[in-house]
Amino acid sequence: MTEQREQLYFNLIDELLKCPNGHEPEILESKPELIDSGLVQTMLQVATMFAHEGNQDGAKFLFFVARELAKELGLYPEVPNTEVANPEVANKE
Repeated sequence: MTEQREQLYFNLIDELLKCPNGHEPEILESKPELIDSGLVQTMLQVATMFAHEGNQDGAKFLFFVARELAKELGLYPEVPNTEVANPEVANKE
């Protein structure tokens, strides 16, 4: 990842953080050339930094957006919704 591309990711992340709630898809759709695994990775790095600095809301938001993008890009494994994944937990009810 080039320094220039990383700066574009940071600018996009900044736009997402500042935009009104619900406008995130529009912002992402306006920059399709930046929607890739590098953006997801950069979002996770920024979210981790936010979490360490005490900005829990910003961290949660970026983790959520990064997860959704990763799903769209096929980077996030879809776990099949089987009957009961952990029978021990189900038996404790």
